[in-house]
Amino acid sequence: MSGESTYTPANGFTRWLDQRLPVLRLVNDSFVDYPTPKNLNYWWTFGGILSLCLAVQIVTGIVLAMHYVPTTELAFASVEHIMRDVNYGWLIRYVHANGASMFFIAVYIHMFRGLYYGSYKAPREVLWILGVLIYLLMMATAFFGYVLPWGQMSFWGATVITNLFGAIPLVGDALRTWLWGGFSVGDPTLNRFFSLHYLFPFLIAGVVILHVWALHVTGQNNPAGIEIKDPKKDTVPFTPYATIKDGFGMVLFLILFAYFVFYNPNGLGEPDNYEIANPLKTPPHIVPEWYLLPFYAILRAVPDKLGGVVLMFGAIAILFVLPWLDTSKVRSARFRPLYKQFFWIFVAVCLGLGYCGGQTPDKILIHVGDGGFDITDLSRILTIYYFAHFLILMPVLGLVEKPKPLPASIADSVLPGTRQDQATS
Repeated sequence: MSGESTYTPANGFTRWLDQRLPVLRLVNDSFVDYPTPKNLNYWWTFGGILSLCLAVQIVTGIVLAMHYVPTTELAFASVEHIMRDVNYGWLIRYVHANGASMFFIAVYIHMFRGLYYGSYKAPREVLWILGVLIYLLMMATAFFGYVLPWGQMSFWGATVITNLFGAIPLVGDALRTWLWGGFSVGDPTLNRFFSLHYLFPFLIAGVVILHVWALHVTGQNNPAGIEIKDPKKDTVPFTPYATIKDGFGMVLFLILFAYFVFYNPNGLGEPDNYEIANPLKTPPHIVPEWYLLPFYAILRAVPDKLGGVVLMFGAIAILFVLPWLDTSKVRSARFRPLYKQFFWIFVAVCLGLGYCGGQTPDKILIHVGDGGFDITDLSRILTIYYFAHFLILMPVLGLVEKPKPLPASIADSVLPGTRQDQATS
């Protein structure tokens, strides 16, 4: 999608600046005149929503860092100080805490949209890989942040997760000791996690810039999954068409955000984290935040500690090679009837893993005699399907599935009288 710039400086100053630092030309070509497929729906607004979420998290995080004390003696008290004594500290903290959940809601919708419409296929492989890298950095950042309030769930969550690294052969013990900064979770651990939690959002911002750059090189995918043939017929300028649509999507998203901040600020958190960390008192059920529960369920589904760690990280790593696992030549699920069905099964499996991760592993679902079918059994079935979806179903479906006819162009998919594809979506 890279081409000759259409930017024309409006006055002498902009001409002078354009010759020395063409930042206005970059903004114009990226966010004003950038050709956007005219058939994009509201699922494409989540890219802009995610940019907003990142900005909110960075700004509120910087303010919170001014008042936070990363020591085991004062961390919990400093969070209470922010809530009670800092002007609008309660608001800043609730925006930051719930902003993490909103960030993950938006990124999951963004990723599942990419899976449905085949946005990971050539020539957008690097674009997809950068997106998965952002997701991985988000998970690490969220975990580090979860530890900082130094509540019960913070301490025990850090203890459980960092202990997993000890299962890695040869280097596991050394890596765990380095993360702890000693022989258990303590002051050095909290200091390390605070430093990394502060640093990683800026790393995410850097990868986001690369992500947007890759997007503007290859061009956006679209619901029809076909490339732009005639820019004059198939595209519209990014501004005002896409910006208005993105702005409307942001407003609706901010309404949901505001509901949690003002009416249910603790609804997405764990009550145990409002109790100061106590190494001598183990919570009855140690769980991560809701957005990490599917991977926690995969971890617990394997009886072997090392096997669980491998599968947990493998569940993320498999996303990096997804562009080469899907053998279909058709991108969009609109025209892939079999894949569409399996896609929604996969969504249900991911939700099921999230449910399993939030329950005790020995919870009985179906009673049979003295035992029965429990959460661990369900987690194992769902874990098998998760990997089978990528390693078996996607390669095989691409070879055996007969897709529906594609429209001749993007314009044909939206102009009156040529909407045969709309009935299939």
